[in-house]
Amino acid sequence: MATVTFDQATRRYDGSERPAVDALDLEIGDGEFLVLVGPSGCGKSTSLRMLAGLEPVDGGHIRIGDRDVTDVDPSQRDIAMVFQTYALYPHMTVADNMGFALKIAGKPKGEIRTRVEEAAKILDLTDYLDRKPKALSGGQRQRVAMGRAIVRNPQVFCMDEPLSNLDAKLRVATRTQIASLQRRLAVTTVYVTHDQVEAMTMGDRVAVLKDGVLQQVAKPREMYDRPANMFVAGFIGSPAMNLITLPVQGEQVHFGNWAMPVPREATQSLSGSDLTVGVRPEDLQLVGSGAGIPVTVELVEELGSDAFLHGSIQGADGDADHPTLVVARVNPKSPPEKGTTVHLAPAENLHYFDTATGARAAG
Repeated sequence: MATVTFDQATRRYDGSERPAVDALDLEIGDGEFLVLVGPSGCGKSTSLRMLAGLEPVDGGHIRIGDRDVTDVDPSQRDIAMVFQTYALYPHMTVADNMGFALKIAGKPKGEIRTRVEEAAKILDLTDYLDRKPKALSGGQRQRVAMGRAIVRNPQVFCMDEPLSNLDAKLRVATRTQIASLQRRLAVTTVYVTHDQVEAMTMGDRVAVLKDGVLQQVAKPREMYDRPANMFVAGFIGSPAMNLITLPVQGEQVHFGNWAMPVPREATQSLSGSDLTVGVRPEDLQLVGSGAGIPVTVELVEELGSDAFLHGSIQGADGDADHPTLVVARVNPKSPPEKGTTVHLAPAENLHYFDTATGARAAG
């Protein structure tokens, strides 16, 4: 196994005003499962392809262990790639698909069969080795693609949104299998997804990218509890964190007729006169009239074990067509009715961000 290091790694496409990946600095530990996450176009897949050698590196370096692989041919990097599409050969059996790379490498037939059978046992594919891909379900095909990577015993797994073609229920089951498999094999893994729920549930650490720039890298719980900036705060979490920009007066923020004290450290180094207050839906609670912010209930999502209130804040500045919206987790057994007015107050865990720069100020 090996570590992976992105050292100021940069990728620029011709005609683009900014780099697709901009001076990425990232250290991935030996045997670690790291998830690269971000919106479409953030550079996560490009970063993975740079590691795999499928994209050139225009600046900086990439190392696997102590070896600089920046200019090394993809076939010499000892990396196994699992793509969004299964990329299986339709005329070959499952066994032949899984062992094809070993056959090309000139491995003996006996060794190929042994390694394929071992991988099939791990992936619960033993009964399907003689079938063709067309006779398999989507989840089974994805496991075959995983098996093709496993039999090579690579130093690094690169996975580019491998679950995006599966339905919602199968995605949940398969991501559990992939995470469990990675822990068992202890192979350094870089996994790309746009789904932050996948990122939070699968990765040892999560790296968030935006416009080719690394925003934060941390353990999932740490990133959820202390996002480095407004982008990470709004991206990580489902539903997303409520972010409300408010004017600062002294050591208070004001929202219509409602005022709330804020920590001194949150206001000491502001770049402007506004502060953005962040609060997770689960940290908002229903309170009595006059004790919190009045909110008109627009929608209640009833999910069985959970319920989420979506509402517009009364007395907010701005036009009526673009009200300030807020989401709060409420008791699923007695949620408020749509159209009613409730009062919400933050229970704890407030986050404060400099509105001008987006950086975390306190909390």
